[in-house]
Amino acid sequence: MKNIMFIAPPAAGKGTQAELVVEKYHIPHISTGDILREIAKEDSEIGQYVYETLASGKLVKDEITYQLIEERLARDDCKNGYIIDGFPRNIEQAIEYDKILEKLGYEVGNVILINIDEKTLEKRITGRRICEDCKSIFNINDVASAPKVESVCDNCGGKLYQRNDDNLESFQTRYQMYKEKTEPIIDHYREKNVLKEVNGDDTVENVFKRVDAIISE
Repeated sequence: MKNIMFIAPPAAGKGTQAELVVEKYHIPHISTGDILREIAKEDSEIGQYVYETLASGKLVKDEITYQLIEERLARDDCKNGYIIDGFPRNIEQAIEYDKILEKLGYEVGNVILINIDEKTLEKRITGRRICEDCKSIFNINDVASAPKVESVCDNCGGKLYQRNDDNLESFQTRYQMYKEKTEPIIDHYREKNVLKEVNGDDTVENVFKRVDAIISE
């Protein structure tokens, strides 16, 4: 089993694909956000630092993040593969991640880029509606996933709402940041011949078939 990294723009379905991989292959899903939140609960100097930094809305220093990721990846449950999530976010972090893997004796594995058209993503973001009660997700811009009754959940009858950041302006900002920060990472892994690309403009099931084909090669 190879290690897996997903690269995808906002709303491309990266999280969903990661969940499906975990479900089928039973490998750990390593999220930098989860690591930091767990450390923040510890009664230690580093735990206090991370807690205060997260509480203030600031970013944890890269060197701290690198240390915590290395410690997490060194655990036994990662020996047979894992999914890394939320890291690396820029080319500097990608280079440091490579060094961490080399130190641990790991290979990068499969870096899977989910390609999807910007306009499709825009429709996904601005049309997304979430149930207040059961958290089911619908999309008013897509016939297949639109609720039968506007603003009412098909599953439980709860009220549907739109997240504050699910608007055009917010999406464009996030998408531009993705392009600026992530494209150098894509080029970095393409040069290493570990980048695999899949078309994300399809059903969840069909995208997973493509992802699974890469993993099981």
